[in-house]
Amino acid sequence: MAESFNPSAWREKLTDELLNNVTAFWLRHSLDREYGGYFNCLDRDGSVYDTTKHMWLQSRMVWMYSRLYNQFGGESAWLEAARLGLEFITRHGLTPEGRAWFSLTREGKPVFIQRKLFSECFYSMALDEYSRATGDEPLAAQALSMFDTVVELADNPHLLGRPMLEGQPQVNSLAVPMMLLCCAEQLAAGREDFSYTGRTDGWVEQILSHIDPRRKIVLENVKPGGDELPGSEGRLLNPGHAIEAGWFLLEHACGHDGGQYVQRALEMIEWSFERGWDGEHGGIYYFLDARNRPPVQLEWQMKLWWPHCEALYGTLLAWKISGREKFLEYFERTWDYIDTHLIDREHGGWFGYLDRRGSRTHQLKGGPYKCFFHVPRTLLLCVKLLEEIENR
Repeated sequence: MAESFNPSAWREKLTDELLNNVTAFWLRHSLDREYGGYFNCLDRDGSVYDTTKHMWLQSRMVWMYSRLYNQFGGESAWLEAARLGLEFITRHGLTPEGRAWFSLTREGKPVFIQRKLFSECFYSMALDEYSRATGDEPLAAQALSMFDTVVELADNPHLLGRPMLEGQPQVNSLAVPMMLLCCAEQLAAGREDFSYTGRTDGWVEQILSHIDPRRKIVLENVKPGGDELPGSEGRLLNPGHAIEAGWFLLEHACGHDGGQYVQRALEMIEWSFERGWDGEHGGIYYFLDARNRPPVQLEWQMKLWWPHCEALYGTLLAWKISGREKFLEYFERTWDYIDTHLIDREHGGWFGYLDRRGSRTHQLKGGPYKCFFHVPRTLLLCVKLLEEIENR
């Protein structure tokens, strides 16, 4: 299979998808030139069906447009789009105490705040990536300051406003160390004095604690020491999330002499893809139960856009690093599913939500949890990786 794999042809295909379909769709429909920021609730044809602006998505889109500008040719329209969102989130996005809102009105009035730290993470990453495009040092300093807030929230969850109830078990959720590692990698690039470099090993160990090698699974939630939690929460599998964590670790290992956990990261991707792939109808399940008990998430059988995005890049990276043809087969299988079920050739962009059989449950292209982020990030990552493979 590897002998017939043409990285140049794949690079051209995915570049076309990134620029002429996905980016073109969101540039055409998402920019709010009256109030700033982005419309993230877009119907199939790009029309706006809700003007609520979700801060974590606004920040993700600032990051994405800035990353495109920084890594893919410096197109002025991308920087202008990033600026439109950057000005909105810095003007309206923070509480008086320095937290990030979860959602805002179109004009920028606060609607809701979450008891989670992810809006703050993406705010920090957005400011940092935009500062790299413009050389704005005060903005870079603000990004670092917000990450201080993120780490403080992670170390002291009660600051998020969550009541700590008597019967509530302590939980290490995979999402938190993943996000801390991702954000730290972003901010550390080019900064020898980055103050959290010494903590990344701890976040890596937290991620690794979710792996059960005996059962070949990656648990979404474990006890702080890595022991299994009781009940449905402790049996929860999220295959797309585990694959994403796997490629986070692979990238971190390649950049930090982390060869000791490359094999574990490859196993995370392999086991999660194999466990998560629906052998009857194709595609990756949203949730599963580690002991094949009934998942409590009613949407567990659905096929969402973002796990397939994570699998597309994760398997390509795993193949490049390991040379194992199994990962290349996973990559091509994932693309075939995406191409058949998710890409909208009529109106542009990608659909997000399918039932188990692959029929669309929603026509939308954007909503409170879907924006211009996972799809273009994956395509950009794949294109840059294919360039490396071509030049190898």
